[in-house]
Amino acid sequence: MYSLILFIPLFSSFTAGFFGRFIGEKGAGMFTTVSILLTFSISCLVFYEVGLCGSATYIDLWTWLDTGLLQVSFALMFDQVTCVMLIVVTSVSSLVHLYSTEYMNGDPHLPRFMSYLSLFTFFMLVLVTSSNLLTLFIGWEGVGLCSYLLINFWYTRIQANKSAIKAMVINRIGDVGLALAMFVCFDTFKSLDFSVMFAMVPYVVDNEFFMLGYSFNSLTFISILLFVGAVGKSAQLGLHGWLPDAMEGPTPVSALIHAATMVTAGVFLLVRCSPLIEFSETALVIITVIGAMTAFFAATVGLVQNDIKKVIAYSTCSQLGYMVFACGISNYATGLFHLANHAFFKALLFLSAGCVIHAMADEQDMRKLGGLVKSIPYTYSLMLIGSLSLMGFPFLTGFYSKDAILELAYASYSCHGTFAHWLGTISAGFTAFYSIRLLMLTFISPPNGPQTTLRGAHESPWQMSVPLLVLAFGAIFVGYLGRDAIIGAGSDFFKHSIFVLPEHLNVLEAEFISPLTKWTPVMCSMSGAALSFVLYSSPLNSIFANIYTPTGKTVYTFLNNKWHFDFVFNHYIAKPALIFGHDVTYKIIDRGLIEQVGPTGLTAGLKKLTTSLSNIQSGLIYNYAFAIFLATTVILMFIPSISSSNTELQLFLILPIFAYLIQSDENKA
Repeated sequence: MYSLILFIPLFSSFTAGFFGRFIGEKGAGMFTTVSILLTFSISCLVFYEVGLCGSATYIDLWTWLDTGLLQVSFALMFDQVTCVMLIVVTSVSSLVHLYSTEYMNGDPHLPRFMSYLSLFTFFMLVLVTSSNLLTLFIGWEGVGLCSYLLINFWYTRIQANKSAIKAMVINRIGDVGLALAMFVCFDTFKSLDFSVMFAMVPYVVDNEFFMLGYSFNSLTFISILLFVGAVGKSAQLGLHGWLPDAMEGPTPVSALIHAATMVTAGVFLLVRCSPLIEFSETALVIITVIGAMTAFFAATVGLVQNDIKKVIAYSTCSQLGYMVFACGISNYATGLFHLANHAFFKALLFLSAGCVIHAMADEQDMRKLGGLVKSIPYTYSLMLIGSLSLMGFPFLTGFYSKDAILELAYASYSCHGTFAHWLGTISAGFTAFYSIRLLMLTFISPPNGPQTTLRGAHESPWQMSVPLLVLAFGAIFVGYLGRDAIIGAGSDFFKHSIFVLPEHLNVLEAEFISPLTKWTPVMCSMSGAALSFVLYSSPLNSIFANIYTPTGKTVYTFLNNKWHFDFVFNHYIAKPALIFGHDVTYKIIDRGLIEQVGPTGLTAGLKKLTTSLSNIQSGLIYNYAFAIFLATTVILMFIPSISSSNTELQLFLILPIFAYLIQSDENKA
């Protein structure tokens, strides 16, 4: 039963991809949706057996590699971390599949699209159920491949091509970090199996790894390399540029990437490798600082975005920062809980945005929307629920995990924890501001779109509306139902699947911090929401008047240019790298050194040598005999045994040569 969780989505993808033209668009959509729903049903059984009953399972399917030094099995590991991820991935994916059957209706390539969605789900399930780093790497690369295929699904659009390539290239940087981490893990533990590595960690705490003449603590080096991989996949500061551009794909793709797959892989990697990261204080500080800065950066950029999907995309980037710095302060369970909560309200927001785009003839610019609250009240109600949950409105799902992260950061009583707490608190205010701004510009403000489009705006069919309703229940109740069971003080839900050093445990400390500190993030959120409501309830001229001041233009330009990260990356990293790649590695090394020493040079040298040898072929037998005698003499002279003991043999061979030379001279005379 457990292995069916992997093989049903794979079979679904194979069927829709190869036989879609035979079963038709509706057949492909129905078959893939039912398959993923069946996978979700099995995942619920796994959650009951593994998560609630504590019956962790390890299934060894077959031996994949056995080289003597390294043995890798294709095995499935189902523990508490895995079962939570299974529920998140399969539930959101099944709803996205159902939504896509109507959203993509009429597209001639619908079977291919559904095949890609199922394949995306399959690779994510491989990633979360893997029992070693190598099979995890298969899922890791697989979700990267599927994201490229789905972002570039409408491949005739140039911007979709560019966005897909950007996502692939930036993720390759993070993938190099994960690949190097695998090499160092093998050097340190002589195994890539999680159970072996985690059991050996206490014995290698002081091990050193030597590279380029420098020595590094092995666990610190591994933890930082793993985090580099997580930075690429989870779009943390520095490698975040691909995430907003991924909006070029169809809206269901955006929902799946941002809610359940791809971006959650990095956070899952940190949670899975908690026994390694816990023993490196340096890595924990780096993870906390980068996560907090990502949460703040993305929240500020989201303030000025005008594309409805990009606003939600930057909110994903910001929320991922919360999850990452939760791992940095050793609260992996809370980070994973926020990941699960975030999946429901973020999928709700993206799919609701898809309904808006569907109703407004593919218009995504919020400045050209407005006045939709009367046209699509159902979508507005559900998007309001998703936005309130995102901003951490009290007693909705987002409140129970995001505020818990901020309380735990404060209760860590460390410099990096306090830094993360305050940046996270300020980011909460910004999140509320752009969430209400999105609602105001899209639904409440006066209409700004074409009259014909506004008159034709209508609610979406049931295939699109039902997933929104299900996700809305998740955005309201999941946090309340799961908080005490999963992250409550004294809860042992995750048992041994997550490891935290005793000195890093601060759950009880967070229970006793002052009420003012507990409610500060909520007050920031309410203040940001109120400010946004007041500003965008007034005429837009007053807002533009504040922007068109010297300070306002400077701040707006800085945020609208995304802190100039793209400019710096393009001009100071990408451009020099391309120039170096063309002028040095290509011209000098590839076309120069390698070709001269390698096949091209070897071919030319052999051709020249054979030409020279062919010139000495005179056709005279005594010339050939002379060459044979000369070669034999040289060989015998360089063999010590013959040169020392068989002098007569040497003379016997040399005399005919001299006789040959004398005879040749006489003939010439």
